[in-house]
Amino acid sequence: MRRADRLIKITHFLRQRRRAVTAKQIAEAFEICTRTVYRDIQCLMDAGVPISGEAGVGYLIDKQYYLPPITFDADELEAIGLGISMVRQWTDNKFASKAESAFEKIQAVLPSSLQGELQQITTYAIPTRPPIPWIISFSDLRECIRTRRMIRITYTDEADQNTTRTLRPLALFFFSPVWLLASWCEKRNDFRNFRLDRIQGWRICEDIFEDDTNKNLTAYMAKNEDCSS
Repeated sequence: MRRADRLIKITHFLRQRRRAVTAKQIAEAFEICTRTVYRDIQCLMDAGVPISGEAGVGYLIDKQYYLPPITFDADELEAIGLGISMVRQWTDNKFASKAESAFEKIQAVLPSSLQGELQQITTYAIPTRPPIPWIISFSDLRECIRTRRMIRITYTDEADQNTTRTLRPLALFFFSPVWLLASWCEKRNDFRNFRLDRIQGWRICEDIFEDDTNKNLTAYMAKNEDCSS
């Protein structure tokens, strides 16, 4: 474990303890020697982390102290980078720009010891085939899901039949290279999945649907778990 990552984890470790923690306990938890613990604690104290105590007695941290909300280790940064790469490849420009903006904010507040990790990300998502295009606005659809706005779609099914459906949009699921919209279908009075690339037209309705426990995402997931078991 890199030292920068360990310092963050030691800080969290101390915040989770109600009583003083000895150097030996910290050393055992992180599989390091007590001499390294003393150096790490001193480094944290020099950086302004409010730790009190001394060798042989134990250490306490002021519970009012919080780490900045953006603190990641190298693997976490790698996972974030992969996620952003996937968003770029498989969503729309608006959502991709949001992912880029989030990454820039992370970069802006990272400590200098982690800045280099951003230049060494080695995990990427590369499409093996061109994304299947759709006409529906991915970002607008996400907003309908978030705000519980009903939508009305014209849909072409596998048999090349067109139907019009009024839906409660619940979630988007990605099965490369296809996006599925999980919904409650008012016509079928049941849950249905719709491929985004088969939606031929759509409009956002004025109606806002309630969080009905029989028709929401939790109920959808429970039904799918029952079907797969």
